[in-house]
Amino acid sequence: MPYPYNRDTINKRAAENPKEFALECEAIYNRKVMEAAAGIHERAQQSRVVFLSGPSGSGKTTTALKICDAIKDLGIYAHTVSMDMYFLTPTRDDAPRTDDGEHDLESPYCLDLELLNEHFTKLDRGEKVEIPHFCFDKQDRDLTQSKTIQLAKNEIVVFEGIHALNDMLTEEHPNAFKLYISARSDVEKNRDVCFKRTWTRLLRRVVRDELFRGMGASRTLRMWANVREGEKKYISPFKYKADLLFDSSMAYEVPVMKHLAYKAISEVPDGTDRFEEICSLLPALNEFEEIDSSVVPPESILREFIGGGIYS
Repeated sequence: MPYPYNRDTINKRAAENPKEFALECEAIYNRKVMEAAAGIHERAQQSRVVFLSGPSGSGKTTTALKICDAIKDLGIYAHTVSMDMYFLTPTRDDAPRTDDGEHDLESPYCLDLELLNEHFTKLDRGEKVEIPHFCFDKQDRDLTQSKTIQLAKNEIVVFEGIHALNDMLTEEHPNAFKLYISARSDVEKNRDVCFKRTWTRLLRRVVRDELFRGMGASRTLRMWANVREGEKKYISPFKYKADLLFDSSMAYEVPVMKHLAYKAISEVPDGTDRFEEICSLLPALNEFEEIDSSVVPPESILREFIGGGIYS
């Protein structure tokens, strides 16, 4: 389990020199990226496929791209593929459902598991595959945007998605390097948790949804209950099968996210789903100094949620 951050230390560094604090946190993150890249490089002779999993708000996309950049420095070229591209077109008859009858968008059965396993095998053999493109606006595959991948000897492919460590995928490919990423560190005050790790991911979601998806904090919270239920059911049970557990949190990010999210969260009306979580989250945020987002480097994982990054 990662060591918790200390709230008093965070506030002291945020007040004294936020830019220096940010750069130090980013340097720690980049060392984790290099550790992951080294593990993947060592396994590359056994498998050309890498599985990268983690719950919503973990920063999977940016971290996958940063790892790919790091692997290039070790002499291997890496492709990245989002497993979201393997979504099946939902139908009333066969779509997985929650206990209350709604479409269960967190279920692995939303994915074309058969095609994924077929592609993993072919890619490992150096064969050519056609990666599908799922259009979420139309809720259907768009064959005109499919892309072809064929791996050379010095190439690998990183498949990232919330179900990447599910046994239905990994058991047929035991040699693939497996990576689990999540914000895994709490913040403590006087040895008591004052800011939970799950709140870090919730803040990331609130900010991203508000800025780029036209979705207010109330709607994000309504979705969050199903997201968390899906994590406990479909993601967390497989995380310890990973070769490496990657903590994607950073000590300076709560002050950054507070600066961006506080107003949106404070306007969530009473009666919203999980409103009791807001009643705990807002006082917890008030315990932190604010850091302006201008100190966040363009290559940071936080840019996946606040915008202005070099990765997309």
